[in-house]
Amino acid sequence: MDTEALAVFVNAISAGSISAAARRLGLAPIVASRRLSTLERDVGARLLQRTTRSLSLTAEGQAFLPHAREILDREAEALTALRPGDSGASGLLRLTAPAALGREVIVPILPALFEAHPQLRVELQLTERIVDLVGEGLDLAIRIADLRDTDMVARRIGTVRRVVCASPAYLAIHGPPATRSELRGHECLALVGSPHWLFDGPTGVERARVSGRLTCDAIDGLHAACRAGAGIAMLSTWSAANDLKTGQLIELPLDAPPHAPPISALYPSARMVTPRVRVFLNALTQALESDDHVDISQA
Repeated sequence: MDTEALAVFVNAISAGSISAAARRLGLAPIVASRRLSTLERDVGARLLQRTTRSLSLTAEGQAFLPHAREILDREAEALTALRPGDSGASGLLRLTAPAALGREVIVPILPALFEAHPQLRVELQLTERIVDLVGEGLDLAIRIADLRDTDMVARRIGTVRRVVCASPAYLAIHGPPATRSELRGHECLALVGSPHWLFDGPTGVERARVSGRLTCDAIDGLHAACRAGAGIAMLSTWSAANDLKTGQLIELPLDAPPHAPPISALYPSARMVTPRVRVFLNALTQALESDDHVDISQA
């Protein structure tokens, strides 16, 4: 199978268009388009739905994408085997992570990774939403949550400690809640679509319903609102550490501690863990191990 055509297909998904894929690969757009058409003819199915404004995977394309990426990755590994001492951590690593984790932990490790692996490139999506790895052509997702049923391979790399906090200005007006039930009478700053906070109660993980006039789709927005006095927030300790130290935020001891969810790395298949994924996860795990606000619990 023509690996150059596979590269056009894979890059078209990650870049968002055939012309963008062509630029990445150093091809003329018409050449890239022809190679994609040839690939579809060879596999006997249309892989992409193409319009003048958008590009998306067909059902056949979604099923074929992980196999195309595996072929390309195996080719890269085979070439790496001819270069002793080369880690093989090259090419584009596409991953998604929560915004606070990305800002505080992932971004700081990238300069050293780029220095050690000059051929490595990273495309980082910082978002709180759950991303479809296969559908969006991503290599890896870092998630902070108690994972339930998933068809992804999950590797637990740490546990996040959290704190419920508010600004002195907010507490001066409204006073501090003493129990989880008293949160109902306060302005609680929650993520959109997440009206419950989790606590470790005597019977296990317990949910406390919270509400407020402000919700946000990014934890950074809730953090800023909390610091400005808009309400009470539940934040990771690494995110809130500096504000707690300087007194801009105050921890609120309730009748149960916030639940500490795991940090997990998810990828589509154990057989598709490429050198660039392995190198990144090793660096991330080391960074988490050195963070005083994260409990490491390797699986």
